[in-house]
Amino acid sequence: MLRPWAVQWITAVLLCRAAAQYSSDQCSWRGSGLSHESHRRDVEQVYLRCSQGSLKWLYPTGAIIINLRPNTEPSSGHMAGLHVCIKPHTYSQGSHVYLERAGDLRLLLAEEEQAQGRVHCFSLAEGALFVEAVPQKDISRRITAFQYELVPSQGPGAHMYPYLHPGLDTCEPCSDEEVLMAVCTSDFAGRGIFQRVVLNVNDRSQVVVTLSRLFHQKSRMFAWGGVRGRSWSGRVNIPAQCGVHPGEDEYLLTGYVHFGEAWLGCTPRYKDFLKLYMKAQRMGTNPCQIDTD
Repeated sequence: MLRPWAVQWITAVLLCRAAAQYSSDQCSWRGSGLSHESHRRDVEQVYLRCSQGSLKWLYPTGAIIINLRPNTEPSSGHMAGLHVCIKPHTYSQGSHVYLERAGDLRLLLAEEEQAQGRVHCFSLAEGALFVEAVPQKDISRRITAFQYELVPSQGPGAHMYPYLHPGLDTCEPCSDEEVLMAVCTSDFAGRGIFQRVVLNVNDRSQVVVTLSRLFHQKSRMFAWGGVRGRSWSGRVNIPAQCGVHPGEDEYLLTGYVHFGEAWLGCTPRYKDFLKLYMKAQRMGTNPCQIDTD
């Protein structure tokens, strides 16, 4: 439940928008509580309209309401199924992070949890982020900082990202339609093998992969070189319960980049993908073209 003083804060902001300060950057916001330290119950409205960005709040005092929206028209349908994922920096402290909707607050991330640097996701429909400074006699060296991403909860490989639906992520194979779409829309797609598992933690495994063919990639997740300089290599994350089979079998490797890390999505055996792709090619139903030779 929302505390009485917090209700007063939010009501005051809604009734008096002129007192709010707005970020000039559509993707990221940086500010300081020293600008209104004498008014420690001030609430600042922040509006961000990017698919990803960051927030850095030095010397937190008062509170910030962060309104996240995709840079699309509301009628376009792109907001449906969107989730927001935030990843605090390990040095982040000085505030609690709540979800605020219709005057109710729900704790999303307590101050002491932020040092873990874990990703937390919630549906965009659940409300705005309400970042409340923890009262301190000395606010020096206190910084609240996190990155955010807008992530679709449906689509090729979405079920493999464990932070969207904690405990409900699955290792089920993608449908034929999802595989064909993943080749076109994923952050990376290539033909390769699993080399070895190099990291196992509670929610994920990290696997070294080698690609003999890279169709496309985002953010240079895979480096050219590898064995005899004739392949691409890199690391991908998968949910811990999803096993991989290192060896000679080739797979179509697709996936997405979240907070600078590659996450595996649709991954059929490459020979099965080729059959599917060629069939769709003959029928003229491929959403995009790639060079499979």
